Amino acid sequence: MVIPGEVFFHNQLAETPADAQTARILIVDDDVSLRRTLPHILAAPHREFDTADCVHAAIAQLEAGIFDLIVLDYRLPDATGLAVLDWLSEHERDEAVIMISGEDAIDAVIGALRRGADDYVRKPYHVAQLQRAVQNALHKRMLERANRAMGERLRASERLHRFLVESSPDLIFTLDAQGRFNYVNPRIEELLGFRRNHLLNQPFASLVLPEDSDRIASVLQAQHTRPDTSFTLELRLRKATDTAAGVSGHLAVALQGIPMLGRGEGGEGGYVGLYGIARDISERKRAEEIISFQAYHDQLTRLPNRVLFRDRLDLALTQARRRSGSLAVLYVDIDRFKLVNDTYGHSEGDALIRGVAARLSATLRRSDTLARVGGDEFTILLPDIGGVEDAEHTARKIQTSLEAPLALTHGDFRATVSVGIAIYPADGETCETLMQHADIAMYQVKRSGKNGYRFFAPELNTRHQGRIAIENDLRVALKLGQLELHYQPQVSLSQRRVVGVEALLRWNHPDDGLISPAIFIPIAEELGLIGEISRWVLEQACAQLAAWQKRGHDNVKMSLNLAAYDFDRGDIVAEVTDCIARHGLPPGQITLEITEHMMMQDTPGVTAKVRRLREAGVGIAIDDFGTGYSALAYLQKLPISALKIDRSFVKDLGGLMTNPIISAIIGIARGFDLDLIAEGVEHAQQAAMLRALGCDVMQGYYFARPVQADDAEALFSMPPRSVSG
Repeated sequence: MVIPGEVFFHNQLAETPADAQTARILIVDDDVSLRRTLPHILAAPHREFDTADCVHAAIAQLEAGIFDLIVLDYRLPDATGLAVLDWLSEHERDEAVIMISGEDAIDAVIGALRRGADDYVRKPYHVAQLQRAVQNALHKRMLERANRAMGERLRASERLHRFLVESSPDLIFTLDAQGRFNYVNPRIEELLGFRRNHLLNQPFASLVLPEDSDRIASVLQAQHTRPDTSFTLELRLRKATDTAAGVSGHLAVALQGIPMLGRGEGGEGGYVGLYGIARDISERKRAEEIISFQAYHDQLTRLPNRVLFRDRLDLALTQARRRSGSLAVLYVDIDRFKLVNDTYGHSEGDALIRGVAARLSATLRRSDTLARVGGDEFTILLPDIGGVEDAEHTARKIQTSLEAPLALTHGDFRATVSVGIAIYPADGETCETLMQHADIAMYQVKRSGKNGYRFFAPELNTRHQGRIAIENDLRVALKLGQLELHYQPQVSLSQRRVVGVEALLRWNHPDDGLISPAIFIPIAEELGLIGEISRWVLEQACAQLAAWQKRGHDNVKMSLNLAAYDFDRGDIVAEVTDCIARHGLPPGQITLEITEHMMMQDTPGVTAKVRRLREAGVGIAIDDFGTGYSALAYLQKLPISALKIDRSFVKDLGGLMTNPIISAIIGIARGFDLDLIAEGVEHAQQAAMLRALGCDVMQGYYFARPVQADDAEALFSMPPRSVSG
């Protein structure tokens, strides 16, 4: 797709030498692998790459030659990348710079942008994100180069002697002392569509758009009092084909006026008229508009970007302080965006973002501002609100606007969003504070189930700080050996022995003690650490089972849980089978537990991976069966080996009370010839009732709590607690 002005700039570049079109890119990073791989990732026709591993080496490269773009790492061995930006500023260099950093602090971003960085890419980043940033930077530089070249030609042409006026590409004319045409060259007919003889003795002001008429009138009037002063200004001249002076009916020109002096009404040396040269600058103005737009707008949605949003928020805050008014900042994040992006690709993800942006825009007032500030994140400014109810009304309208599904290439998708709201002045008095508090409120909605809105409250800040502390500690918990496995026995009542154990992950925090996986597993998934943790759990569980078997406990099975993310990885089957083989275990001794929710999602590849694991002999159990939207069709489709009855059904058993859901699950297991395990058994009545219904294998506090490996092994040779009935 060709953007406005693109053909023009291509023509301009075609006039330059071929080597001038080659973009030189300098990659500055102390990571050897990145210096080696980035040129391949960013490779494209007419691009050349040089590399440097530190600030000193980068400056040496810059002193030796000119580059079009610098891809600059923030952290370097001898200084930060800001030193390179300072050097460029001191030497008045104009290389474009993309700063890459893993810094979380906003100060790093602000520092880079204030020193002239064109873009800032935060680690970790998608390859496509960096490629787009490089493409945008080079495209912007191409536009600036074309703009500079055009300006240089204009200035040069103004100094040259004009000859062959009749064939000049510019509009050349002379005016008398009253500002009327007494000569105009034939170019007028091509540029504006007027016949030159019809303009003679007509005022020049009749060609000027009304919006510019006062400026030209004052300039022409000034010639009578200062006849020795030439001038240059930009005007819009109307075309004969559109007397209403619409957008398509005018021409932008740069007008140079040179006063003509001589004997006339003003006496000797007085002003007798004006010599004018009007050059078409429509393409240059269009290029300037494109450059300005790209600097302050998101290229995908055409919405304001973070920079423009902050400017408007700062202005709105100033006005609110002056009027003692209120405003609201809304932080909006698309739920399940990663699912669409990872499943169907970035083009579908982009379509989803554009669709949500259109729905959000339709809910707002003309005075409101909607901006895209991140991959799937938007911010909304609501100035001049009457109270919190206005912000709540907008949040509800946003939820309502997304009730209808969005049409994507692969089918309809029902998008939802999480919205956080901060109110000025109650929740903050600065741009940074309001955006931060709205962001915190949005994340609280995410953690509470998504698809909703929430106002900021001071206690959320405390929780947010606590969560950040957990995130920081979790990043090093595995390396410091703080994670450990506990094992809960699974007992067969008919065999009166432990037939298996479930490996349960625990985090033994040095200060906070044992932390439940219900707290840290969702955080690990958000941070992208769940894959590393799952690999550790698999390795530890297999090693422990192998150790037990060497001591004669070869009739005990091991169950362990895998997250949905693990099945999104292409190597999960190989990881499981290789680990089992490496420890010399029979595959049938390992059972992987997956959630019913993951089974129902049926994401591409899950079915195939489950089938391959079953073909390798590994057991697959549906954990918490019956708590979701169970469907027998999925039990037929997926080669499941076992079902687990959720504790929520077991806890209501007792006395003469039975649970029809448990009876149904037991019937399903029998019908599909599946193993069955009941979890959460806490007293003898529950165990007896389950046994009477036909469930033989159970686990729960009635038999044993989750314990460490040595304590679990001691239970293997002990008969379980008896069950009457």
